[in-house]
Amino acid sequence: MPIRFETLDWARQTSIYEVNVRQYTPAGTFRAFMAELPRLRDLGVGTLWFMPITPIAEKQRKGSLGSYYACSDYTSINAEFGTLADFQELVKKAHDLGMKVIIDWVANHTGWDHRWTREHPDYYLRDSTTGDFKIASGMDDIIELNFGNPALRKAMIDAMQFWVDECDIDGFRCDLAFWVELPFWREAREKLDAVKPLFWFGEYDELDKPEYAEVFDASYTWTWMHGAKDFYQQAGPLDSLLHILDRYQSISNDRLRAWFTTNHDENSWNGTEFEKYGSMAKTLAVFSATWPGVPLLYSGQEIGNRKRIDFFDKDTIQAGPDAEMFTGFYRALMQLKKTHPALRADKSVLIERLQTTAPASVLAYLRKQGTSELLVVLNFSGRSDLHFEINDPRLSGKFKNVASGALNDFSQERAFEMQAWDHLIYTAE
Repeated sequence: MPIRFETLDWARQTSIYEVNVRQYTPAGTFRAFMAELPRLRDLGVGTLWFMPITPIAEKQRKGSLGSYYACSDYTSINAEFGTLADFQELVKKAHDLGMKVIIDWVANHTGWDHRWTREHPDYYLRDSTTGDFKIASGMDDIIELNFGNPALRKAMIDAMQFWVDECDIDGFRCDLAFWVELPFWREAREKLDAVKPLFWFGEYDELDKPEYAEVFDASYTWTWMHGAKDFYQQAGPLDSLLHILDRYQSISNDRLRAWFTTNHDENSWNGTEFEKYGSMAKTLAVFSATWPGVPLLYSGQEIGNRKRIDFFDKDTIQAGPDAEMFTGFYRALMQLKKTHPALRADKSVLIERLQTTAPASVLAYLRKQGTSELLVVLNFSGRSDLHFEINDPRLSGKFKNVASGALNDFSQERAFEMQAWDHLIYTAE
């Protein structure tokens, strides 16, 4: 019978912030990033996810600096960012500020001149045509590892434990988790959780690979992300989005789902959240922070970055013209996620979609834990001056508008007016 891996309690009310060290500051180092920690703590960030911090292979390197995901040594630091001591200090400072730290782990493949290609060539798959190492699908700067080799599996787990032992990290974001066989992840989690209970965030979508929820605490929501893009750009019906939510909710487990509008891949290759979602970007951000699961932010979202960030070369993130507004916007969301009992992501919290008189435009829902309630109303349409009512008996009592502080008694009045792509959040009094 499979081991039941339990999700750590702190993960149920956290947010995840993806850190692109190279592009975060002009210096692009751990030490330069350390200065940002108090700001991110005040923003309400709970968990820092660092993109790979390991050295990058030289052979077949892309661009001037290469891909974070083409590792040349699993137990060393990329000198571009600093030293092991620098990262150890960074983790300690994050912990002192009440934040958790997870690192990106790229198990499926390495760069062409990873040290194992010389020391343990049997750790790799071979191309039957060329006899050389097997190139990973669609990416010629990386080669695939052979998880059928028990020695490789042990070496990989030992390498992961190095970062737990040496730096006291709190977990892993596992790159392309669904490309790696599930038994390896099961073995890795059993062994590493015995060293320190960890948070495991897997890059897979439960709608495609539901079996991976056996091991991972949190997963991706690509189906929702792509569906939201199609909905906005093709002016689709709201039912198309609600159907996707129904599919996620039909999966019965207690795992977390990460909701997001962008990340390192999306920003660099498919466009910023503003390119993909336009005026709906903020609406989706509110959804991501208030729907059951964990909100995921990418570096620069909280300062309105409008750039597609280069992946293989230096290209520092830039604050947008409305940086102050976005900082306040995300601070309000992240602090609410961090502190409101009804936004915990576990089965003790109920979610109820509410009926409205504008079902083609509005998504409204209540989150409840005991006497704590939170109401979210989202206008998923470009309709301005939208008038409607929430005609659902489950909404009653006095609530306070989080943004304005105004009190509303929904036992007496349930009429709303919203602007295009607008959002409202209320907490029960």
